[in-house]
Amino acid sequence: MSPSVTEKIIFSHLVEGEAKPGKEIGIRIDQTLTQDATGTLVYLELEAMGVTSTRTELSVSYVDHNTLQTGFENADDHRFLQSAARRYGVYFSRAGNGICHQVHLERFGVPGKTLVGSDSHTPTCGGLGMLAIGAGGLDVAAAMGGYPLYLQMPRVVNVRLHGRLRPWVSAKDIILEVLRRFGVKGGLGKVFEYTGDGVAYLTVPERATITNMGTELGATSSIFPSDEVTRKYLAAQGRDKVYQELTPDPDAVYDEVVDISLDKLEPLIALPHMPDNVARITDVAGEKVDQVFIGSCTNSSYADLMRVAAILKGKLVHPEVSLVIAPGSRQVLSLLASNGALADLVNAGARILECACGPCVGIGQAPPSDGVSLRTSNRNFEGRSGTTDARVYLVGCEAAAAAALTGKITDPRELGEPIDVPLPDVFPVDDRMIIPPVQGGERPGLIMGPNIKPLPALSALEEEIEGEVLLKLGDNITTDHILPAGAKILPLRSNIPAISMHAFERIDPTFADRALKARGGIIVGGENYGQGSSREHAVLALLYLGIKAVVVKSFARIHLQNLVNFGILPVVFVNSADYDDFEPGDKLRLERVPERLRANTLRVENINRGKSYTVRHLLSNRQVEVLLAGGLLEYIKK
Repeated sequence: MSPSVTEKIIFSHLVEGEAKPGKEIGIRIDQTLTQDATGTLVYLELEAMGVTSTRTELSVSYVDHNTLQTGFENADDHRFLQSAARRYGVYFSRAGNGICHQVHLERFGVPGKTLVGSDSHTPTCGGLGMLAIGAGGLDVAAAMGGYPLYLQMPRVVNVRLHGRLRPWVSAKDIILEVLRRFGVKGGLGKVFEYTGDGVAYLTVPERATITNMGTELGATSSIFPSDEVTRKYLAAQGRDKVYQELTPDPDAVYDEVVDISLDKLEPLIALPHMPDNVARITDVAGEKVDQVFIGSCTNSSYADLMRVAAILKGKLVHPEVSLVIAPGSRQVLSLLASNGALADLVNAGARILECACGPCVGIGQAPPSDGVSLRTSNRNFEGRSGTTDARVYLVGCEAAAAAALTGKITDPRELGEPIDVPLPDVFPVDDRMIIPPVQGGERPGLIMGPNIKPLPALSALEEEIEGEVLLKLGDNITTDHILPAGAKILPLRSNIPAISMHAFERIDPTFADRALKARGGIIVGGENYGQGSSREHAVLALLYLGIKAVVVKSFARIHLQNLVNFGILPVVFVNSADYDDFEPGDKLRLERVPERLRANTLRVENINRGKSYTVRHLLSNRQVEVLLAGGLLEYIKK
């Protein structure tokens, strides 16, 4: 057998299962990352497991998502995370040091290693030749405790890149083209592996832009080979000792192959409200723009912002546009400050935000009512920006800078001569904002503020599940629909009772109250339910509100696993047309649940209609036992 890069890493880390597509496998995890929006739960879960120190090669805790401190809650959480890093032997990247994916790429990523993170965009480090996978916090906590990461052996899609990008066409346009072809659920159960002669012309930050947004495909991960381009990047970061060449065998066989001619691509744009709603910029050029955001883990690298600075130099942002820029890391910001590019941005009228996620996750800089916001981030879900009726478009940095100057969606090819930004031979390395683990000595306790509450109680799955349909939802329901992020809600991330009151509030503001009064119930949904963020809060809130089962046409990968991890029954319609027979208020019943779950012969009785419907689960035998135990914590304890 001639393996791909993906298979080489999986084979070298396989500890359980058979590496055949669709079969459950367990792989050894070398590195983990957490961030502040999901990390507090991870460390509460580690404490609940009784783990005394991490058992990975390296684990890093980042503070990067919600650094806006309008009350004590965020500051308390950040203090808690720093105390947890000391307790468990974890590196701690302080607020202001940068976005987890950008910093991990710069300072910690290693070709050929496995990485799991409590953030769905963890595959960013696939740009370095890592097998990097986003997961729910409990899966990350288990990996930190020395347990394997369990997943379905993915099918590997070979994306062959041919030729070279033309001027003013960027890596963002490559991944938008892949999204245009595959859609937001086209990557389910797959890893996208990039090969071809065009790979050699893409820098590591450009590769990372592509692997970052592979998450929007629903993919398990995305990966590039580790080659001479990788070696030069690591050497510039002073980390050439971790380099290893890692390429597919010349005759590697893939499950699927797709070809993209880079020299035929043109600037693309994702229209509201899905990342796969892709069009040519020329098709929508001229539409008025109110706000431009340049940053996020997708497009906030040194080369990205240097191109923006060159475009803006000596000019002024359009008077009706608000331009905000968030550098991806302190290293990037330091370089911009030392070479004068930061002054070019400021003098052009850009507002410089701190090195954090910020607007991407709805933390500040919400667009005006019914406004148009062009963003270089990775998601444009409805309401995610913080303004319910805003229209968010996704573009590359060049198109974003062009719109900031013209006040309208503009083809960046109109800007004139192309701009070439080579990466530095040596990056300024300064890791003083990363606190290394304490070596030896007594492990200190956790510092917990009043907003940090215990995890909800877990219990074994019941013999019979009964409840009314509290919501009937359509396709592509995101975790932002289920439990929004944003500056008002994210400070409650450590307080499940409080944050649960916001469940589904953008769809039905009465949902939480109705669920509590009904003492729980059942959710019915369409295709790709739970796409988007890895936040397990979107499951824990439902658990707290008493939701017992979710019946849909299909699930997104991470959310399905999160439901299992916390003991909520996830099943799909065998006949998707049965979905039409269910309405809010219908009373449903599932009988002999443990027995039928193990046999995968579950049936849902719709008492109101006097009919019974066949449903099935998509779980391994191990996942079934986790679910029956009441979730992963209870399963591990047993």
